[in-house]
Amino acid sequence: MFAALSLVLSVIGIYGVMAYAVSQRTRELGIRMALGASRADVLRMVVAQGLRLTLMGVAFGLVASFCVTRLIMSLLYSVSPTDVVTFTVVPPVLAVAAVAASYLPALRATRIDPMTALRYD
Repeated sequence: MFAALSLVLSVIGIYGVMAYAVSQRTRELGIRMALGASRADVLRMVVAQGLRLTLMGVAFGLVASFCVTRLIMSLLYSVSPTDVVTFTVVPPVLAVAAVAASYLPALRATRIDPMTALRYD
């Protein structure tokens, strides 16, 4: 239950960061679209940005978790500190959740009207 709650919170956080990034880059995305970028290019760019941020976070989290395992070893019961299943299943699940969370702001970015974006303050 705690794992599902943490996954939901991470999806909400990634969605919030990506929505804010898209709102901050409205003018840039509008210029790109005015210069000929297709909706698929903009969609791919925004989702790739979210995935890149997520992969950096996952890499940092894996390194940090391996470093902290010795400290929490006495608190774990019937689970090894370096549980192979946890370290192999969780990162791909988080990456899929990040792509899903980045997709909605990316769709919103593809609907930007270039003329409106150029007038945007």
